[in-house]
Amino acid sequence: MKRQFLTLLASIALIGSGCAKIDDQGSSRLDLIQKRGELKCGVSGKIPGFSFLKTNGQYEGLDIDICRAMAAAILGDPSKVQYRPLTAPERFTALRTGEIDLLSRNTTVNLSRDSSGGNGVTFAPVVFHDGQGIMVKKGSGISSIKSLSNSNICVGSGTTTEQNLNDAFQEKNLLYKPIKYQDLNQVVAGYLQGRCEAMTSDRSQLAAARSGFSKPNDHIILEDVLSKEPLAPASLGGDQKLSDAMRWVIYALFTAEELDINKNNLRTKLLEAKNDKSSLSVRRLLGIDGGLGRKLGLANDFVVKIIQSTGNYGEIYNRHLGKDSQVYIPRGLNESYLNGGLLIAPPLK
Repeated sequence: MKRQFLTLLASIALIGSGCAKIDDQGSSRLDLIQKRGELKCGVSGKIPGFSFLKTNGQYEGLDIDICRAMAAAILGDPSKVQYRPLTAPERFTALRTGEIDLLSRNTTVNLSRDSSGGNGVTFAPVVFHDGQGIMVKKGSGISSIKSLSNSNICVGSGTTTEQNLNDAFQEKNLLYKPIKYQDLNQVVAGYLQGRCEAMTSDRSQLAAARSGFSKPNDHIILEDVLSKEPLAPASLGGDQKLSDAMRWVIYALFTAEELDINKNNLRTKLLEAKNDKSSLSVRRLLGIDGGLGRKLGLANDFVVKIIQSTGNYGEIYNRHLGKDSQVYIPRGLNESYLNGGLLIAPPLK
């Protein structure tokens, strides 16, 4: 009886701490998602190109398509997603309390967040390599960070952005006054209303914000890059099953681009692979051989479901950040390693 009581207390402690492992039988939040039939995905909803709520009530952007790819892989349907808009200070609490299953919200990977002594989350592979920048009005006479000595700078509170800004100014022995806001929209509003001489955020977010200005050409992003900002989705730490699925969904998006498998040619590639037993990499990726999906708790054809839904990583990027998009950001470091970028996936074997 005492043993059963202790087991019950341990289970309650796990649930109360937000731990994704529900019981001693190895249950995971992945099992909960599949049982529920819906993925709860934490997003921003306020960053064009990444996560933006349109006037028709639909979400779109690179971060949104990561949620859709996960839903396609786990549930076989990219529409089975409930989006939860979160501010930066709210996002990790939402993971710990179980309000969301995973976070796809322009979040920087760093040691403090990834460690058990920090926020206790597990990150997927980086889906966007970024760096922090500073935006100023073109006619301000400000040409570099040194020109901002003793200036007011609008910044989001509770973010790595705030810490990076402080580090950059300390290293250069420069004084400044941070004007802090809860989310990017408030930072932008403060900047446009003249409450600060500059605003700082990831360079991608600055470009996204500027695209919505009435006169975007009146604002410039300085060449100074204050930090490395590798952005990645995250799940609660300690849930190996969900984190494995999340990791390999991202790798599948990279690999599909490497193998030139996209929404338009998927049917043809699948038929060719079924008839050509020497096409080992494609056969494994598309679930014909290897049973790789089953090892992750997913259907063996989970990659087929993903590509049908979102296309490969290159298609996602071009749709939201390519030349014909509202927010054009050259791929640069976010190219496949085949084209000199940093995106590379381990073998799917």
